[in-house]
Amino acid sequence: MARNILILGASYGSLLGTKLLMAGHNVTLVCRKKTADLINREGTEVRIKLRDEPEHRAIHSRDLPGKLDAMPPEDVDVSRYDLVGLAMQEPQYTNHTIRVLMIKIAEAKLPSLSIMNMPPLPYLKRIPALAAMDLEDAYTNAGVWDRFEPGLVSLCSPDPQAFRPPEEGANVLHVGLPTNFKAATFADEAHNRLLRELEADIDAVRLDGQDVPVKLKVFDSLFVPLAKWSMLLTGNYRCITPTEPRSIRDAVHTDLAQSRAIYDHVDALARKLGADPADQVPFEKYAKAAESLLKPSSAARAVANGAPFIERVDLLVKLISHQLGEPDAEIDRTVETVDRKLDERIIEG
Repeated sequence: MARNILILGASYGSLLGTKLLMAGHNVTLVCRKKTADLINREGTEVRIKLRDEPEHRAIHSRDLPGKLDAMPPEDVDVSRYDLVGLAMQEPQYTNHTIRVLMIKIAEAKLPSLSIMNMPPLPYLKRIPALAAMDLEDAYTNAGVWDRFEPGLVSLCSPDPQAFRPPEEGANVLHVGLPTNFKAATFADEAHNRLLRELEADIDAVRLDGQDVPVKLKVFDSLFVPLAKWSMLLTGNYRCITPTEPRSIRDAVHTDLAQSRAIYDHVDALARKLGADPADQVPFEKYAKAAESLLKPSSAARAVANGAPFIERVDLLVKLISHQLGEPDAEIDRTVETVDRKLDERIIEG
């Protein structure tokens, strides 16, 4: 049965959307009207490399069995949808029309799966050790999440690396590292059955008889998506330097011993919250993947381009580490560097 999925965010969201379209489900992408008009006119294009193929394949939404449409947030009828994907950068949820749509989603009690790096606050409240912590300062506007029931919000680790090529239209996405989306379950088993149905449908997709990378993997553990925190604190946020941004590869491999120490510290924090070591990704595997990440992280590029706000997983992890009594000097230094660069942008602006 074709499901109807609403995805907020047409850039990174088009990757998960394409996988759902390939599996025969219907997707609505929420975005600016200009981008929506482009997508409704031309569809989307996601470029992805299949195993053992030297070149990327261009996958066009118009060639897929599912139906795609796009619209601005004020045009969305939430009653049409079975599941919501949250794929915008966290600061974007402060936009007035997005906030109004988020209120409608919360009131409709739609299960909402985040594929943001920044975990939604209601999801964090499902983790007992975090439920009473003061974490709101890490969010651009924590009030966005006030109306959501924690059990209706889950997190999907956005491990695939993808970007919009700057010379292309807003409907094109290039996948650099085709890893999997790792989703934690919801509180309601009916919603988990839907997740596992989507997982199976995406897994069954073939292109010219070949398996297609970037799967949806569903885990019973709430902590599997938190494995991304070690990667973000070791690589992505350390791409932001006092001067020019550096690549994820350089952030990780310039001082591998220091990178390992940061990675291990964040992993230890997750275990203190309740994660099992099996939920986590070994440092060696991450360091190997980082060798091919030759561009600065999206956070570093955003800061370099003058963004006044970015997702602050670095600050979130700092707040958690201090409230657990496990601060780390390198993490604190990273947060100071990011704060300083963002302050520069605000002053310059």
